[in-house]
Formats: sequence, C-alpha cells, structure tokens
Amino acid sequence: MLPMAANSSSQFLSALTSNVQQFRERNGITAMNVVLTLFFALIISKTVAYRRGVQTVRDLPGFRILFHPLNLPGVLLPTSWWNPGYLFPWYWRDSAYKRYGNDTISVVPFLAGPTGFYTSNLDVARQVITGAHRCSFFKHENSTQAFLLWGMNLVAADGDTWRKHRRIMGPAFNNALYDMVWSETLRTYKEMISAEGWDLKDEIEIPVIQKLTFQLALLIIGKCGFGFSFNWFAPPKSDDGRMSIQEALRIVADTHMAAIFTPKWVQNLPIKGMQEMREAHDILTAFMQSQVAERKAELSSGGVPGSDAFTMLVKANEDEGSKYKLDDQELIGNVFVMLFAGHETTAHTLAAALGFLAMYDNLQDEVYQQIVEVVGLQRDPTMEDYPKLDKVLAAFYEALRMFPAGHIMIRDAFEDTVLHIPKPVGEEGTISVPIQKGMQVVVDMIGVQYNPRYFDQPEEYRPSRWYGLANESEAFSAFSIGKSLAALFAIDLILWVQVRGHALAGNSLLWSLCASWR
Repeated sequence: MLPMAANSSSQFLSALTSNVQQFRERNGITAMNVVLTLFFALIISKTVAYRRGVQTVRDLPGFRILFHPLNLPGVLLPTSWWNPGYLFPWYWRDSAYKRYGNDTISVVPFLAGPTGFYTSNLDVARQVITGAHRCSFFKHENSTQAFLLWGMNLVAADGDTWRKHRRIMGPAFNNALYDMVWSETLRTYKEMISAEGWDLKDEIEIPVIQKLTFQLALLIIGKCGFGFSFNWFAPPKSDDGRMSIQEALRIVADTHMAAIFTPKWVQNLPIKGMQEMREAHDILTAFMQSQVAERKAELSSGGVPGSDAFTMLVKANEDEGSKYKLDDQELIGNVFVMLFAGHETTAHTLAAALGFLAMYDNLQDEVYQQIVEVVGLQRDPTMEDYPKLDKVLAAFYEALRMFPAGHIMIRDAFEDTVLHIPKPVGEEGTISVPIQKGMQVVVDMIGVQYNPRYFDQPEEYRPSRWYGLANESEAFSAFSIGKSLAALFAIDLILWVQVRGHALAGNSLLWSLCASWR
C-alpha cells in the first residue's frame, strides 16, 4: 500500500507542475514577471503604510527614513545623512531637534520599524515613564532584556512589580550605607596611591584615566554593594588555580552585554574569552546564592547585620510580609543591576569630571579653594563636610550631564491615548497628538541634557549652573544618581584634587575620555 501511495503522490505533483507550466506558457508569465509583480506589490504596501504613518503622527516634523534607528538593519548601520542609527542622539545632540523646530520629533520609517516619536522634553517624558502614577505606556520586554540576565529587578520591572521592588529597595539605601561609601572610598583611594607608588612621587602621568576610575569604582561597589574584601592588586587566580571572586566580578561587569546577546552555542565554543565569561558567571552565581543563604541565616539568628547594600536588601526583604517579598533570584537581580549601573556611571563620571577640570584651570581652582576652605590639607574629609562642598558636587553633576550614563528609555503604548507635546520655546500651549496602541515613544536622555529649554549653552562645561540649585529642581529630574553615588563622587574628587595641592593637568585626559565614550 505504501509504495502505491508514494507513487500516487509523485504522479499528482508531476501533473500539477505540468499544469502550472502550461498555464505560464499560455499567458506569457515568466519568473521575472513574478518577481517584478511581488516587488511592486511590496512597494505599494510599504507606501500605503508609510502614508498611514505620516497621518498617524499628525504631520509632526521628524525623520522620514528607511529604517527605524532601533530596528534591524538601521541599528547596525553607522549614523549618516540617510540613516540616523542607534547613536544619532549623541552624534546629532546639537542639531537633531533644532533641525525640526521642536524637542519632540516623529519617526516614520519606510521599510522597517514602528512609527513613533523621539523626545528630549521632560513634560513628554513624564507622560510616558511609568512610576508611582498610572499612565498608558509600559516597558516592553525587548527594551529591558539587557537587565534581566541575573533576575527581575527594579530597572526592568514595571507597574505593580516595579512598586513591589521599590518597596524593598528603598530601605536598603540609608545613612549607614552612605557612611560606608564615604569611608571605603577614602580607604580605597589611599590603597591605590600606595599600590601605584604615587606616594613617593611629586608628579605622575596617567595616559588613560578610565583604567583607574573603572577599577576604583569596581572595588568600592564590590565593598559597599556586596561586602567583599577587595584590594587594589589582588591576583586574578587563587592558589588552587580557581578564578577569584574579585576577578569574576570584573569579568562579569566587562562582558555583561556579550553574555546577553551572544547565542548560547557561541558561548559554549572552546574560545578563551567565552570560557572565561562562562566560568566567571558560574562562580558568581554560586557565590551569590550562598551569600543570600548566609545573610538570611545570620539575620534569623539575631546576628548584627553588615551595612553593605546586599545585606541591607536581604534584611529589608526579610522584614516584609509574604505579599511583597522578593525571591532569591530577584534579590540577586537587584544587586547586580546596582553593580552594573553604578560601576559604569561612577567610572565614566569620575573620568569626565577629572578631564574637564584638567582642561579648565580656573574651574579647578574654584573647586580646590572650596576643598581647602572646608577640609583643609591636614585631615581627611568626613561625611559632615559633604553639604558644604556644593562646587565639588556641581563639577560632577555637570560632567554627568555632558556625558550621561543613560542613553534612551523606550516605552510602548498599551492602549490608545493622547500625548500633549509642548510647542517650541517661545510659543505657548501644547500640541495634542493621538497615540495608537502599540506606538513607541523613546525618551532621549542625551537630548534632554543638551536641550536649551533647560540648559543655557548646553555644549559648554559650566558647573556654576548647579550652584545653589535645589535638589527638587526640574534640572535634576533629567538624571537621578542617588545620594550614595553623589557621596562617592564628592569624596573621590576631593581626594584627587586635594592630594598634596597638586593640580590636574593635560589635554590627553579629556581626549582619552571622549574617544572612549564615542
């Protein structure tokens, strides 16, 4: 029976092929005709979709391009006149919104990607960023994938899940942690000076400042975030040949994005870099799981808890009722998102502030004089000095504004709604733009910080714009770094500038920073 069935199928396909061939010959249809027909059908459908997209954004000016900046293949192509690309907010920070006469612009791609908006306006940002208030936008899972490697956390969470994580994370950041950040930064800085041999020199040359700021930030966050006993020159391998926790943490921090986006089969190849990444991830996973168990046991036995962020987080979680409690993986996820966010933010901002102060002697003198007046040159700075050092902190705020840690925030509409977009500077009122379910709004954080609506001459490094500004000012809402990082910035800059009255100098400091950022 089976051979007969197979023979019948073969005869049927042969007859069908013959009939199709005869139909093409009678009607003069060729393969080229088919290809051209499909091509023109595609062009017509894309043109109709494009026109519909233009009508959807109510003719609000903006990009009329082939590919959306965040979709393939546009995201992989370099920024150019015909393709904005992923990094246009940085490369075109001075011109993108000025070109279209508004700080909110539309994006209507012809071939690939959704119709939507980019905005550098804080009023629009507040309408789409979900927090304690209800809004019609949410964090799509595709836009938070980079933060989920270690578990759900405050950055990736949304809605009720966000509120649950915020409830636990809040108590973990308290005065005890801020004091620990201050004292550990002071101790680590002195350790660096001694380990590098600078205490015996009158002058030192640092060609790439980021190498130091990244290591300094990693050690401080390792100590204050995890309670690790790190030191400046710890060997990457222990005596038994195993990778140390400090080295594993460094590799995980450096390869975080690769671990997320590299296919698993590539990660399993016998390549040294991939093997190190896997080993570091496995060691740190096992270690963190054991640390959660140890901290829980310590708290349940009535022991005195440590003041590092991880211990404080576990304690806050154990004090909660079952309804709001996080599981172990969520605890680890939150600690690691603090590590990765804090590590790069701290390192880049330190490098930027030091670079700018090296370029502008007059600004460096202002900061130095305030340090001398408040702290002097004979004692170490204390946490009590912090409120009096507004010029020190302003140098960091301005560096963070010009080289922002955050790039974009992506939100998608989960229902039909309306955006109220402020008119250009000098004009009163707003423009009401209907937003259809599924449309995307991208908050351009670089654009916010270079927006002349909020910052006069935004391309200029001017710490004085922060002098005397209340923390609740709208300018601060462009970026929120928290008191612990602000304290870390302050103590670091005091120590760098205070050291024996030596001045920072050299153009290479700033240029190495710019080359690394771009």
